[in-house]
Amino acid sequence: MSTISAQTPVNTPAVDKTRFTNANKLHQQRKWINRLALTLSLLAMAFGLVWLIWILVTTLSQGIAGLSLALFTYDTPPPGADVGGLRNAIVGSAIMVGLATAIGTPIGILAGIYLAEYGNHSKLGSVTRFINDILLSAPSIVIGLFIYALIVRPMGGFSGFAGVLALSLIVIPVVIRTTENMLLLVPNQLREAAYALGAPKYTVITKVTLKASVAGVITGILLAVARIAGETAPLLFTSLNNQFFSLDLSEPMASLPRVIFNFAMSPYPDWQKLAWAGVFLITLSVLILNILARTLFSGKQK
Repeated sequence: MSTISAQTPVNTPAVDKTRFTNANKLHQQRKWINRLALTLSLLAMAFGLVWLIWILVTTLSQGIAGLSLALFTYDTPPPGADVGGLRNAIVGSAIMVGLATAIGTPIGILAGIYLAEYGNHSKLGSVTRFINDILLSAPSIVIGLFIYALIVRPMGGFSGFAGVLALSLIVIPVVIRTTENMLLLVPNQLREAAYALGAPKYTVITKVTLKASVAGVITGILLAVARIAGETAPLLFTSLNNQFFSLDLSEPMASLPRVIFNFAMSPYPDWQKLAWAGVFLITLSVLILNILARTLFSGKQK
């Protein structure tokens, strides 16, 4: 009669207890690290929200106090005037921001489409992307000085047209970057499916990839509008200012950021009141644009 001896590993209670203790310590250590990271993140978020809420509350309290019918019906007043408003600055800002967006948006979208769909691995695409990154990070005052040297000095004077060009150069790199990034997020399976159905490339871009990324493209346009709506430095060297109402782009033109810059640093309380009202109008207009775009897009999605 043969016997088979099977050797099985023996786990002693001491070894099991040591492993359990080490695993428990590691688990507790990870929990504390997670709590610490979460606490630091919440504190950072709270720190940012405090300043944001403070800015919004101050803007609302000071800006609403300056709202009146005269704000929209009278031009910027001289010091000590009984009544005055921001009509010329509101209209001037609307014209320059609108034209700059109309000029920069198509250029930015087309350049973004090229970089995402055609220029991924080309030298031209790399150079274009590098130049766009430089423009994106360049201070706005540099763009204002560039337009001043290129347009203002040869034309012999400041003009609203020069301000439009300066603002459009700020719009273009923002729209290019967001358009390219949003198109690159579209899965390649969608493109391949469209190609398999026999669709040409321009149809794939317009009907598939661009349509799938329309929310991101709109967000990029809104970011560009929000940025140029409060830009002051480029307008100091291009459109300058105009105390009177003017629709002539070949002449100096008033703008809300420029008027806010002048009035906020003045010693006159009525000018400071108008400056806060201008800040409130810019903040409110950007907020309305964002809400309107998100509402319209959500309706299309449904």
